[in-house]
Amino acid sequence: MPSDVTSLLQELIRIPSVNPDNAPGTDKTGEAALAHHVYAYLEQMGYTATLVEIQPGRPNLIARAPGAENRPRILLGPHLDTVGVSGMTIDPFSGDIHEGKIYGRGASDTKGPMAAMLQALKNCRSLLESHPIAIDFVGFMGEESNQWGSKHFARNHANKYEFALVGEPTSLNIVHTTKGSLWTTLQTSGKAAHSSQPELGENAILKLTSSLDRMNRKLTARLASYTHPVLGHSTLNIGVIHGGSRPNIVPDSASAEIDIRLTPSLHEAGGALNLLENFISENNLPLTIVNPQENPPMEVATDHPWIKKMISANPQSSPVGAPWFSDAAHLNDAGIASVCIGPGSIDQAHTKDEFIQITDLEAGVQYFERLIKSLG
Repeated sequence: MPSDVTSLLQELIRIPSVNPDNAPGTDKTGEAALAHHVYAYLEQMGYTATLVEIQPGRPNLIARAPGAENRPRILLGPHLDTVGVSGMTIDPFSGDIHEGKIYGRGASDTKGPMAAMLQALKNCRSLLESHPIAIDFVGFMGEESNQWGSKHFARNHANKYEFALVGEPTSLNIVHTTKGSLWTTLQTSGKAAHSSQPELGENAILKLTSSLDRMNRKLTARLASYTHPVLGHSTLNIGVIHGGSRPNIVPDSASAEIDIRLTPSLHEAGGALNLLENFISENNLPLTIVNPQENPPMEVATDHPWIKKMISANPQSSPVGAPWFSDAAHLNDAGIASVCIGPGSIDQAHTKDEFIQITDLEAGVQYFERLIKSLG
């Protein structure tokens, strides 16, 4: 077991756990190796650990705290996976240190918060068995794509926990509310023809782009009406377009991948998918919705008892909102009040030279130590 959090984070970075979805940029994918490593780390502290395979070779790690089983339980829950490494300007798996920063994929999102949580548990090892609160550790697979890990955990364990602290780089602020998301593909079809006679065909790309232009103008305005005092309003992004095969063929198919970020008010009004379906129908757009994945927003009241406990232990920490999405939303939706917390800045997540300041990492350890000790 590493003696300090810096060495621990270096170890975690040097075990690739790249999410295999969405252009990983490496063949070193999957969460299994990291899950096994953290499993062994926690078992040395008396935890009872289990690996639950969610997809082939891609497990959740669930570790139960030593001591009595009939105590109230909370969990520390970072995700095990990272985004891909294409375009990085550093060795993504080096864990090198330069000028007080640890570099590598996951240093900020979210192996840094994970290391701070694990080190704090180790530093409080003598308290864990006798604590009136059982502090479990859960490592979720697949957060960076479809959150299969947290969805599975929420379905099967929601009634066992009072509260969850989901590890994310929040600069040690308490993210108590986030937007939800809808990722989906929009497809349209046309008729192929030789480009010398385009009038004999039907250009699917032009049908798609015309529809997207209308969506960008009108649906965006409609989304803006669903507001939140902390999160702002719901938004639309058109992120990917595919279409055609050759410049001398009129394209007979085209598609776009979009991302709608929804506020709690849109969720309560029926959700983003429902709004999108109605918009396409009302405007008679030649679009088919394919493989929609909608995730709920998250909101925990700032006066929730567990948020009060967190602030009491660390008065410098404040409740804030965030426009991004995390595993916490699925846990919260299933009945486990959940927030996001961890050292490091979200501004460094997914970057080409991802890093975390060592001083921030050490502050994270102190944060979680103070919280754990305060629960006794």
